[in-house]
Amino acid sequence: MEWTGEALLIGVRRHGESSLIAEAMVAGRGRYLGLVRGGRSSRLSATLQPGNTIQLTWRARLEDHLGTFSVELLQARAAGLIADRKRLYLSQVVFEHLRLLAERDPHDRLLAMALDLIDHDPDGAALARFELALLDELGFGLDLESCAATGVTQDLTHVSPKSGRAVSRAAAEPYKDRLLPLPACLVGRGNGSPSEIAAAFRLTGYFLDQHVWSARRIDPPTIRDKLIELLTLG
Repeated sequence: MEWTGEALLIGVRRHGESSLIAEAMVAGRGRYLGLVRGGRSSRLSATLQPGNTIQLTWRARLEDHLGTFSVELLQARAAGLIADRKRLYLSQVVFEHLRLLAERDPHDRLLAMALDLIDHDPDGAALARFELALLDELGFGLDLESCAATGVTQDLTHVSPKSGRAVSRAAAEPYKDRLLPLPACLVGRGNGSPSEIAAAFRLTGYFLDQHVWSARRIDPPTIRDKLIELLTLG
């Protein structure tokens, strides 16, 4: 079996003396792993850096096998990411989030968002919206379209930590100490102040922990807190 596709490389690990296992998000195919023979050679080392866009050719005898990758560099980003601490941290968080997805399950929306994030200056609101989309594609999407209590669609200011549904300002007033603030930047209204971005990450982090990290007994990316601190300084 064989296919060729464009992919974002999100990780590599050593395999044997000279090879690597490469992990990539492939357009139309999702997260794939494959063996790159000779991947630790000087010829391939610059290509096989997380953050680069590569063309992959995957080959295997059977569909459920690990398979092997042949790689060709399409867009080099790794050096630029390494040179900028914020961009490096952001890319690491994005790649850790993408690893939460099931293998070989297409998620082209998240792939497009990931590429947009790592190709531009670090944007806290955009990263928080990426986490919101990640929750949605993992099956734990929040309902931020209308108020859970009244059904109104305007002036939504909070989210219920139990239901994941939005609550309007008026309905939230008696229960604000038990609700999570919903910053406007999380639903696409502006870039947000540092305090709003911090609130957006608290919201997405709460539901990621509830549905993913704690549920799977895995730790959140350690670099995420450092990145949030950098993005909310001000």
